[in-house]
Amino acid sequence: MAPSPENGDKRTVRSEVVKVLRHRRTDRGMRLEEFASRCVREGELHELVTTDHLETEAGSRIDRVGFLGFVEISVSGVLDRGDIVLVDGEPIGTLLGFDACHFPNHYNVLIHTAWTLTGPEAGLRPGSQISFRPPPTDGDPGTGRP
Repeated sequence: MAPSPENGDKRTVRSEVVKVLRHRRTDRGMRLEEFASRCVREGELHELVTTDHLETEAGSRIDRVGFLGFVEISVSGVLDRGDIVLVDGEPIGTLLGFDACHFPNHYNVLIHTAWTLTGPEAGLRPGSQISFRPPPTDGDPGTGRP
């Protein structure tokens, strides 16, 4: 999931958990959108979903998922495939892509993790801060710290 060479610098998108989810599925059937990025606006709500899938081809079926919860965007911006996802400043995964089965209500923001995580397993609670930080550009994998 290397970032696109077309991407320039950007600010970190910030959000806050408004609802924690605690379930997982192995047969969800989400479909990866063709878009590697999506703009998100302040005040929008989106659902965060973890997966151990690595596919990035448009239409890829995403079955193994863990549901983290819903977040409200507090600092708008652009979410890009490859962004590092942080919970209260600690990295938990990398943005894989988007499923739009509920759009325009919300996107399912798919996050690649080593295994599917649920909200409680990730330590989420209402008010937890979730950030989407661009990956380092100097070849350094980074620490996940903003």
